[in-house]
Amino acid sequence: MASAPASDLTRAVMRCVLAAFYLTAGIAHLWVPEKLLAITPSGVPFATQVILITGACEIAGAVALVTRPLRWWAGVAFALYALCVWPANIKHALEGIDLPPLPNSWLYHGPRLALQPVLIWWALYCAGVIDWPWRREQGGSAPIGD
Repeated sequence: MASAPASDLTRAVMRCVLAAFYLTAGIAHLWVPEKLLAITPSGVPFATQVILITGACEIAGAVALVTRPLRWWAGVAFALYALCVWPANIKHALEGIDLPPLPNSWLYHGPRLALQPVLIWWALYCAGVIDWPWRREQGGSAPIGD
């Protein structure tokens, strides 16, 4: 029996890292929701409840991401979630809100904001929703575009 392609191993490692990241974030949302209120945009209704619900969803999504039947949906959900929390990240950066233990400097905020699209791609790629920028070969044929 042939071994799994390196890209499958890469995706598996990426899934585990992303699941651990969201599990940790979900626990933080449930453990200290009041700290996250400071960076929640004022237009978010029922902000405390939204923070608690998103924490529960992050934990459920982390579990779903490492299970085959739910993986695709978890990847899509995490990509959408990363897009939706961008305004909170922007507010956090522009208003210079202290949120210990996170640093309150552009050395932190700049990369965080710039890497948000990478986080979106990561969720989609490791869940098998997309293959970009790499394409899997199907039945020995060349990848599309080659």
